[in-house]
Amino acid sequence: MATGCGQSQRKTIGDHGGDLPTVRNMTDLPGPVNLDDDAYYRDPAGFFAPLRESAPAVRARMPDGRLAWLITRYEDVRATLADPRLGNDVSRFPGRTVTRPSEGAGGVHAHLLNTDPPHHDRMRRLAQKAFTPRAVDRLRPYTEDTAKHLLDEAGPARGTVDLLGAYARPLPIAVLCELLGIPKADQERIGAAVSGYGKGDREKDSRVTGYLAAYLTDLIAAKRADPGDDLLTALALVRDDVEEDGSGQGLTYTEVRSLAFQIIMGGFDTTVNLIGNGVLALLTHPGELARLKADPSLIRAALEELLRFGNPLQHATDRFTLEEVTIGGVTVPAGEWVFAATTAANRDPARYPDPDRLDLGRDTSGHVAFGHGIHYCLGAFLARMGAEVALGALLARFPEMELAAAPEELRWRPVSLMHGLEELPVRLR
Repeated sequence: MATGCGQSQRKTIGDHGGDLPTVRNMTDLPGPVNLDDDAYYRDPAGFFAPLRESAPAVRARMPDGRLAWLITRYEDVRATLADPRLGNDVSRFPGRTVTRPSEGAGGVHAHLLNTDPPHHDRMRRLAQKAFTPRAVDRLRPYTEDTAKHLLDEAGPARGTVDLLGAYARPLPIAVLCELLGIPKADQERIGAAVSGYGKGDREKDSRVTGYLAAYLTDLIAAKRADPGDDLLTALALVRDDVEEDGSGQGLTYTEVRSLAFQIIMGGFDTTVNLIGNGVLALLTHPGELARLKADPSLIRAALEELLRFGNPLQHATDRFTLEEVTIGGVTVPAGEWVFAATTAANRDPARYPDPDRLDLGRDTSGHVAFGHGIHYCLGAFLARMGAEVALGALLARFPEMELAAAPEELRWRPVSLMHGLEELPVRLR
């Protein structure tokens, strides 16, 4: 971990060959750009493109009113996400005390995205066993059965359906509940709560957070009293021996609850958007859709291109500078919020030639749809498996499916972090 002094202060993120001089005076910068903007929600890749060319590190006003730094070039985004001089644990925020809303809504804040080493390393080590490829594959039969059931219910007889409501939302919540050991009788309520989150209503979001925190508190106690064969039981039974410095072998009660909350909330939206954005991309690129239908074995490679092209998250979760850091030629002081725009990185022509073209055969290696560094998405294998099953089953069952609305008529959720549709009307054929 950087100490905040000496040579570490002179390190820079990104080497642009001298074409961008270091900016010492923040008033010399353009902006701040406004991220609470319909153009941003509707077409984040197009919104980021001119910034990436002219101001790869720029001040931005987030929808919650905070001023932050927006990083847009691939090289800088990758470096930013892996740089230990940027923190996630707000108790370390330089110069003043900062809290997160989730701390006041039942204590679900102590998860991986809000922690730094050594706490982060201990928690990830205990949780990641459930997300290995082998562990995820054990959920594949359940996922396939659930997908078949949902497609049976959607059916062509109903004509036009909202694919998100009928398929893309209920599938991942069912899989996540199965993973955690949430009783089937509760899955509909959990799904309804999670589906209503993140639509710009902060009071509603707080109520959902409080509801899930209370529900998980009771469920963890039940798992400890009557253990099952599921992830939440495994986490709940880990001993609570955690030292003040983050060392130890256990998890606190708050950490168990927070990890479960992160798995539900993060795993749900990411997979829903991956399915929805992926289907939309294929339906609006009939040549690539025909290519996939002609050779279903391309599904895994296609999925990586759909991740790159229609990134489910517009930027990584918030980080802050622990010390002065130079990013993209701009010197960012300590105690500043930083957002790495993964959508901009995945469309950077310096990394992906002709990046705005969907090409299911392209080399997508290194894309940052699931992040990079120690905070790389814990559930990436699970999201990939769920989307692979969802897309494969959908195209096999309804090969002539088509959009039931013009693409420009579709509404995108007004959420800074997530890139996802409100609805996706399709005709199942």
